[in-house]
Parts: sequence; structure tokens; C-alpha cells
Amino acid sequence: MDKPIVAILYDFDKTLAVTDMQNFKFIPAMGLSPEEFWSTTTKFCEKAGIDKILGYMYMMIKIAKENNIKLTRDFLNKQGKGIKYYRGVENWFKRIKEYAQTKGIIVEHYLITSGNKEIVEACSIAEEFKAIFGCEYVYNEEGEAIWPKQMVNYTQKTQYIFRIAKGLLQGNDDVKINEKQSTKRVQLQNMIYLGDGLTDVPSMIVIKENGGTSIAVYKNNEKEKVIPLFVNNRVNFICKADYGENSELDKVVKLIIDNISVKTSLEKRINDIRKELEQ
Repeated sequence: MDKPIVAILYDFDKTLAVTDMQNFKFIPAMGLSPEEFWSTTTKFCEKAGIDKILGYMYMMIKIAKENNIKLTRDFLNKQGKGIKYYRGVENWFKRIKEYAQTKGIIVEHYLITSGNKEIVEACSIAEEFKAIFGCEYVYNEEGEAIWPKQMVNYTQKTQYIFRIAKGLLQGNDDVKINEKQSTKRVQLQNMIYLGDGLTDVPSMIVIKENGGTSIAVYKNNEKEKVIPLFVNNRVNFICKADYGENSELDKVVKLIIDNISVKTSLEKRINDIRKELEQ
């Protein structure tokens, strides 16, 4: 029997990174504070009646032009350097994989973010993910961003759950994603979703209602923001965003892996009994 695959799906901003990825280098490079950039973006979105994700992508292009900065892929990649994470994040991925191996489990890490994929793909933890799904730009012949190639808002995040389940990780396989499969590469009950708030709710609910586990993480002294998610049965657990060894989050994820390992062993035993009876 093949080893079961456990997919851990992560939001990025305020889930792994301590704040929005643009706040670290991109916004300061524009001569603005995060408060100024996001306030201006919010006002633009409200006035134009535009999706907030499309709105910030537009404002990044607009403000870069106003500052005579070429918004190229290389420029955005450079903004991925210096991102600060919660405690333990940078050694979390390897440690959880190694723990799972001792339980006969294969762990794969996936990132689903409404932030810029171009920024994330150059950050220090990018190589830890089997796939990164995020917002991207189309670039002109001069290499400058001119239009959104891909936009990932809170409802669109859910499609990537099913892409991961079916092993369809490319962006151009929309037909296959809707085709029925008799078996999935990753069972939904073997998925764990980590997010920080309301924008993750649709994904959290999909995972939880299909037998997987959803975890809402929170910053120090901000537990009250995620308590409603637990009380309203939208998540299985709430944990402080501390990825260090022996933290509450570390213990919970390891227990989930233990549980999947036990269930797999019991299912194998049941199948063995059925085979014995058929002989």
C-alpha cells in the first residue's frame, strides 16, 4: 500500500509572514508607508467598485509608474528578500516532513496566497512549497507589468484545493479540474489548511466539511479575532502563529498526522481482512 500524502495548505500574509508581503520592501520603495498605500488602495476600490485584489494590483502598477520605477518581474522578485516570518517558520517545513516520515506519511506543502506570486517565489521559504499559487502579472516586451495574468481572491482560493487533490498544479488545466476522477492524488480528509482570518474562511470550510482540518492562526494578543471562527464551526482549531518546536501549533499538526497514520493502518487492516475472506 502506497504511503498516504498529507497536503498542508498555507495562506501567506499574516499566516507565515508577520504582515502583508508588500509592506516589507515594495511599499517603502514607493516612498509610502503601508498605511498610506492600503488606504489609497481601499479608497480606489470603493470608488471604482473593483475587487480589492485587482485594486491593489492596479495600484502597484500605477504608483510604480508615478515613481518612474519599472515594475518588472526582477524588481518584484527583489521585494521578496527580507520578509519576516513568525517564530519557527523557516525550519517548520523540513521538521514536519521528517516527523511525518516516522509515521509512514508523506507531507507536501502548498502556498495559496492573494499576494504577489513574483514576490513570494523569491522569498527565503519559496523552495519549501511543492507549488505556489498567487496573483501574477502579464509583462510587455520591455518586461514591465501591464495587466493581471492571475488573480486569487478569497473565493478563488478554493479551486486550488481541488487542483491539489487531483494533482493538477498548472494554471492551464481548467478543463481537467472539472472532470470527475475515481481516485484523487490527495484525499481532502488528508489536507490541513492554515490561515489567519476571514479571507480564508471559504477554504477553511471546504477543507473542514470534507473531513480535513482547518486551523486559524493568530498574532500575540489577537486571539479574539479568530475565536468566532471556532465558535461558528468554521475551523477545527485556533493556534498562536508560533511554528517553533513544541508550540501548540506544532503539537496540533503532529497529532493530526498521527491520526491520519492510525486511520491508514486501520483501513489497511480492514482491507486485509476482506481479502482473507474472499480467498
